[in-house]
Order: sequence, then C-alpha cells, then structure tokens
Amino acid sequence: MNKQKLLLVLSICFFSCACSKQKSSTVEKKEIAGNGTQTANTEGTTLTANAAVDTYQLINNVFGGTGDVIEAPDCSHVAFGKHITQVYDQDLKRTVFAFKIHVTPDNDKCEDSDRQRNEIKTYDRSPENLKASKDEKVLYRWKFKLDAGFKPSSDFTHIHQLKPIDGDNTLPIITLTPRYKAGGDILQVIHTGDTDATSQKYIATVPLADFRGQWVEVTERATFSFDGKYEIQINRISDGKLLLKQAFTNIEMWRKNTTSCRPKWGVYRRLLQPDMLRDETIWFNDFNITEY
Repeated sequence: MNKQKLLLVLSICFFSCACSKQKSSTVEKKEIAGNGTQTANTEGTTLTANAAVDTYQLINNVFGGTGDVIEAPDCSHVAFGKHITQVYDQDLKRTVFAFKIHVTPDNDKCEDSDRQRNEIKTYDRSPENLKASKDEKVLYRWKFKLDAGFKPSSDFTHIHQLKPIDGDNTLPIITLTPRYKAGGDILQVIHTGDTDATSQKYIATVPLADFRGQWVEVTERATFSFDGKYEIQINRISDGKLLLKQAFTNIEMWRKNTTSCRPKWGVYRRLLQPDMLRDETIWFNDFNITEY
C-alpha cells in the first residue's frame, strides 16, 4: 500500500512538473521581442524612430542583419552629412525619419548617373522574416508625408518599391511613384511583371493633392508568386480619409531565378528634368513587415 501511495505521489509530481514546463514554454513564445525596435513575432518587425539611437545604427539594427541596408548619397555630399535623420514631427507629436535629397550634388550610391537615391531596404543578409520567399504572404505597413510643396517630374520619382533581391531584379515589381501631370500631379501604383505581356503597369492612380503636407498610412498585402495577389490601402491620418483601396488577383508577383523579394523606402528619382525638381524631404515612420 505504501508503495502504491509513493508511486501515486511521484506520478502527480511528474505530471505537475511537465505541465509547468509546458506553460512556461508557451509564455516564452508569446513574449519573444527584439531590442525595443521589434514587436512580437505575431506582429512582425517594426522600425520606428526613437531619437535615442544613431539613425543609421537604428535602421541597420532592425533591417540590416549583418550588413548595411542604407543607400544614401552621403559620400557625394559630405559637407551636408547624413541624408537620413530623426526629427520631431509637430503633426504626429513624435520623432520620425527625414529622408533628404538634393538636386545637386547627390547621386546614386556615390556613382555619377542620371539618377539619385536615398533609400533603405532589406536584402540578402537581412533576417529571413524580412525577406519574402516564393508563395509567401507578407503584410507591409508604413507611414509617410510629402512636403506641401513637393515637386515630382514627369519622369520617375519612386518612394517605395517591392523588388526581387536576385534573379531578374533590374526592375521593381511594385512601385509607388508621384508624377507630374499638366492636369494635376498624381500618385501612381505601378506593376511590372516578368515580361511586358504580364505587366499590368499603372494599376492605380490618385491625385497627389490629397497627400501633400499630410501624413498617410499605407497597408500592403502581397502574395509573392507568379499568380500572386496584391492589395494596397492608403488612409490620411489627420481625418482617416480613404485615399486609395485596390486589390488584384492573378497578378505576377514573382520573377524567374528569384529566391527572395524585399521592400525599399525613400526617394529614387531620375534627373533628366532637373528644372522640374527641387531639394526634397520626405518623412517616414513605423515600417512594419509581417509574414502571415
């Protein structure tokens, strides 16, 4: 009888210990977080300005992995200094990222060409959850503000791209592009497939007037496959006005010989019409990447 009681007590202790370990493991899984710039795994990874960490270090801490994800024209314009900084925004009442570009002497990654860029991205050495694999679904959320006097040219001024990291990666798959039009400037969403036949091109167009001087929030959902899906919604933050909402199915969101795709944010523009452009600042914040 004593042996039976002893076996019963030991069984209860073993069961209680196992349950305790199981609960502890579940809690640890839910509480996984980064260094203050990443949210929980279920909410993806968010890059948010905080003014406490050097701007370039902050960006690379979150998006960079083991390398540098900043493509700024600093080396062509040393006297100006860093072209991405953190500033306090009076509208949002918080610190945000300011991306600056100058008509001259800024160039494209320190190479003289007919274009210039100041962008951040994820890339091959970024954490795996910040890159999209084939058939993967990714949610992108971010905020941006164009200056009240922002001037695009009739050529391209990209402020956001979804682009292959390798393979056929010359052109982005999706771009958000402000563009000059005589009848009124516009913001375009452009799709570029693997071939001209599979490119849907200008898939959305809205007046740029609704964006100038206003913070907006962008939500994108992308299924990265040859018969993919793409959704975009943009809301103005001050009054919640819906500025754009479009969804597309059977849209080519993958390229041949590609192993992963990534987002880019900032400004990338061509200088064939410099008289139409001016020095610009575009403000961004809360870049979120969530696989789902």
